[in-house]
Amino acid sequence: MRLNINNVFFSYGSVPALENITFEVRRGETLGIVGPNGSGKSTILRCLAGVLKPRTGVISFDGRSIMTFRGMERGKLLGYVPPPGAGLTFSFTVLETVLQGRRPHLSWGVGQRDLEVVNWSLDYLNLKDLKERQLGELSSGQQQKVFIARALAQEPEVFLLDEPTATLDIRYQLEVLTLVSDLARERGRLVIMVLHDLNMASRFADRLLLFSNGRIYAAGKPREVLTEEHLEAVYGVKTVVTESPWGLQVIAVEPVESPRSLVPAEPALAAEL
Repeated sequence: MRLNINNVFFSYGSVPALENITFEVRRGETLGIVGPNGSGKSTILRCLAGVLKPRTGVISFDGRSIMTFRGMERGKLLGYVPPPGAGLTFSFTVLETVLQGRRPHLSWGVGQRDLEVVNWSLDYLNLKDLKERQLGELSSGQQQKVFIARALAQEPEVFLLDEPTATLDIRYQLEVLTLVSDLARERGRLVIMVLHDLNMASRFADRLLLFSNGRIYAAGKPREVLTEEHLEAVYGVKTVVTESPWGLQVIAVEPVESPRSLVPAEPALAAEL
């Protein structure tokens, strides 16, 4: 099982967002996508999910274009978790929202297997006590956990997660990312996730893509990608990168340009009358 992305180009109107994006992800692998704001990370994930259609290039799963997957078949293939706050529908309860993940597997109605999977997803993310609550009554972190649970209940072959831990506290960040990496390693799923936290990305991703201005600036193992030279070139920040038993530790030291040089001079005080 493999997902291939070949020479993908996408633009918003006349503004290029992705140029010549090519990479491959295989069964059992977790791929992390990192990079500054506006570098194309979410755009490539939305192209993979079928939310956006590339202008040129091909995205294929086991040699078949993902654009040919339709309806229930697509739902069984791709599970997409959008960034926090995107497309929230507050009229559903937690249980109803997570149950939506079973749609690709339903025929005549909700069966015992569907309920077992939904309850497992709720249990794993400690949401069972909240299952009758409306989404609008939850914190942003709790809402994000509900959407991750919905993707788990979907049981797709490919998980696409856009900033899955952005609104979670540090405990749930660790729990969710451990779960996601276990889905790949132990259950043979294929996981692609966009992360801003470079330390978490280095710990939980098998490989990383570093995006810059709509292109892949560097690709490989975390220690090959998250170098001080790469981070200075892409983020414009001097860093110190060290090894630890839990992955790389990236410490941002200072912008390449002194912040003082970027601050405009204060206007002169008005003369007192």
